[in-house]
Amino acid sequence: MLSVKQLKIAMLSVHSCPLGRLGEKDTGGMSVYVRELARELGRGGHLVDVYTRVHDPNDDLVVELGPKARLIHLNAGEERDIDKLELYPHLDEFAGNLEDFRRRSGMRYDLIHSHYWLSGWVGEQIQEWWGIPHIIMFHTLGAVKNAVGIGEGEARLRIEIEKVLANKCHRIISATAKERDDLVHHNGASPDNISVIPCGVNLELFQPMDRTLARQRLNLDGEKVVLFVGRIDPLKGIENLLVAVSHLSRTHHLKLLVAGGGDKTQSEVERLKGLSRQLQIDDQVTFVGSMSQEDLPQLYNAADVCVVPSYYESFGLVALESLACGTPVVATRVGGIESLIRQGETGYVVAGNAPQTLADTIARLLSSQSNGIRSAGYIGNSVAGFNWANIAEAMVKQYQEML
Repeated sequence: MLSVKQLKIAMLSVHSCPLGRLGEKDTGGMSVYVRELARELGRGGHLVDVYTRVHDPNDDLVVELGPKARLIHLNAGEERDIDKLELYPHLDEFAGNLEDFRRRSGMRYDLIHSHYWLSGWVGEQIQEWWGIPHIIMFHTLGAVKNAVGIGEGEARLRIEIEKVLANKCHRIISATAKERDDLVHHNGASPDNISVIPCGVNLELFQPMDRTLARQRLNLDGEKVVLFVGRIDPLKGIENLLVAVSHLSRTHHLKLLVAGGGDKTQSEVERLKGLSRQLQIDDQVTFVGSMSQEDLPQLYNAADVCVVPSYYESFGLVALESLACGTPVVATRVGGIESLIRQGETGYVVAGNAPQTLADTIARLLSSQSNGIRSAGYIGNSVAGFNWANIAEAMVKQYQEML
């Protein structure tokens, strides 16, 4: 990272704890993003305080994330997991507790960086108190999710607040050009106020390893391994992947691993398990459950292909992690996927997630005739530019422009 004056950054991730268990309902790519960005900014000499709400009475007030980066838990409503929309009435409490903590600790920040609309609402409130720039990253947009029309609809409250925030904050960070266009189209944001900075990947953690050893540790046999990683949510297209596997099972000896889940998504997991039984592939499908970030590289390395069958992604962090581990990806044309996958070399981007399309493309990749897919080392190196040091450096430039 470039040598610059130390910045003091208040980062907000109100509803989702950056240290939460991945794959659960409110813990996914955004949590990874906040944690890794804060750590990298800290390594670069900047001071970062990430504020989130208490989810459990046992949460420590302050948790060190790394050099100069810490996570601070504040009360907002009951000390348990609550639905995101139910959190809205408690945002005033969160903002007040944040200001109390700041005063007690004698902190003065240079800027506020909010993540998601709930954090953005708090960010606007404390920006008025502190008189410093407010930068927001939405990660997902309610209007776009409603336009996709899969799963539960997003509340009007969220849609309206996102429009207000998109036009009030000092700068919007977008992970992709597509998201920038969506912000302009759905939220009336000025394109001049939006900067595109992609997500990053921890290349010290996610890297190629011996596939045979990875499979042995997971007790996998000689079958081909198809992998899904992510939240268990209808938007992720897992149902279509299960149907695709039922097509593939007629010609391929394979295993599908589904990593993700948790108490909040148990009903959806049970529905998908029921579909597996109905398709007569339940003996080929293993629901792994939620996993820690540290366990994911072994899973990616054990797989022959990672599939991202989503209807909507703000970026596609799973594809980036898989490629960093040298595992090719089959993905729908969502988020920043097309900037990550080199078609026919590191995987395939497909136009939609129709089961037969997914099945044909996965079969093409698994086939010994698919000579175009390159070595694990080549695939891993293809995303070297997405290391967090590069992403943090680009972010610091945005911060300095605001100041």
